[in-house]
Amino acid sequence: MKNYLQAFATWSCLAASCSLVIAQEKSVKPGINDSFRDPDPKVFEGRFEVESREVFARRQEIVAACELKPGQVVADIGAGTGLFTRMFAAKVGAEGRVVAVDISQKFLDHVQKTSREAGYKNVEAVRCTDTSTELPPESVDVAFICDTYHHFEFPTKTMTSLQRALKPGGRLFVIDFRREPGKSTEWVMNHVRAGQDVVENEIIQAGFEKARQRDAGLKDNYFVEFIKASKQ
Repeated sequence: MKNYLQAFATWSCLAASCSLVIAQEKSVKPGINDSFRDPDPKVFEGRFEVESREVFARRQEIVAACELKPGQVVADIGAGTGLFTRMFAAKVGAEGRVVAVDISQKFLDHVQKTSREAGYKNVEAVRCTDTSTELPPESVDVAFICDTYHHFEFPTKTMTSLQRALKPGGRLFVIDFRREPGKSTEWVMNHVRAGQDVVENEIIQAGFEKARQRDAGLKDNYFVEFIKASKQ
């Protein structure tokens, strides 16, 4: 029985490893980022920065829940039009830094322009790839992913690169749509590939530990805090 259990445990580990490799080598949602390859930032401002969007309506509560401190380095992954990038810049102050990360150079140019116009000199931009955040190792205190995780075509590779980029004890906040059959809208069911349980499992396997569930008054989205796992 002991040998059987050991063999089963070994097989389970191998199966999990194989699943991760497959997830890394094959896009989980081909084409989902096509509309962001060459976007018009002004058009997306009209979609992202409107009261009808839950995370915009609750933006103040979301930022407060992140408990940012002056001097921290924050990475806004999938920054888009820069809504949270600019709000984070105000929180971390002149001694801090916010790195807007996006797959689209047009979005990044827009974020830098609007940040300068708002008086923030502590905003930088990094263009990511489909498989990596392109952030330097141990360079970030806090990472933030809002309504963007479901756009990761290679989530394991992307999250592994983010895990490396976080400093020891660094925090990660993830907000994404609740995908619940019978409850979620048809758009969410068709557009979002996985529910919260799957997302959390993928993030944990990439080297994070779940810290706690956040609230911020969100109903259509979940809000979870993770920390960078300690080295074993």
